[in-house]
Amino acid sequence: MRYHGVDGRRLGEVLRVRAISHLGVDVRVGMGPTITVAATASGQITAPGGVLAIAPEHAADWLAQLPVDALHGIGPRQAAALRDYGIHSVGLLAAVPPATVQRLLGGRAGRIAADRARGIDPRPVVPRALPASATVRHTFDRHTLDGAAVRAALLDLVVQLGVLLRSRDQAARALTLTLRFAGGTSWEKTRRLREASAHDEDLRSLAYQLMDAAGLQRGRLTGLALKGEDLIDAGQVAEQISLDHAREARLVAEAAMDRIRAKFGPTAVGPAATFPHAS
Repeated sequence: MRYHGVDGRRLGEVLRVRAISHLGVDVRVGMGPTITVAATASGQITAPGGVLAIAPEHAADWLAQLPVDALHGIGPRQAAALRDYGIHSVGLLAAVPPATVQRLLGGRAGRIAADRARGIDPRPVVPRALPASATVRHTFDRHTLDGAAVRAALLDLVVQLGVLLRSRDQAARALTLTLRFAGGTSWEKTRRLREASAHDEDLRSLAYQLMDAAGLQRGRLTGLALKGEDLIDAGQVAEQISLDHAREARLVAEAAMDRIRAKFGPTAVGPAATFPHAS
């Protein structure tokens, strides 16, 4: 939820689709309350790909019915040793006293196996800090000289970056604009915002300043990249009382557009200049 704004099963489905479309391979995605349950679940998917989610309240019963060699972390030799003593399922392994399992498999290995059979796995799943930067890119279909087209593409990148930052509850302290030219050369410049922001208005103003600083005349562009840098948690951004009613109205409209995009897709609403003209 922190990274992608969707539940685990939905994220697993997205990962499958992207792996197939970009790499031509399917993946098996297991989910559960612990690393062991999730890894064991992924191994129980018999198809080339799929998603299997085990609810926390069902984890113990689900593990109990599996063969002992299906438990994540149990190797072939350990499974053979357990079967020699009549322990054929994870449920039976969970019922055996841990001290007995330790005598069969060894001290540390036996303790781990006994715990995991009971659904106990103290290894933490620690979310990493959110990235310190975020980048959005646009590639032109052909070498572009048209200043209006370039400005529209930059505006679209500003909107994309703003939506991305707001969805992560982050704000940027600086922007970097990269221009790629025909022939393989590039231009890059970074400027800092007066104060950290994720609002389209602030990002757009600085992005246009960066574009103007490039001094483009007849440069043939092949692509643009806009990077938000030195990101911080949006909660750290100071909010001051504003007497600018026009800006407040734009921020209210921005929040409404974010809700529309969340419901109908990222291209449901946006600045008119970012949409292609009807022929």
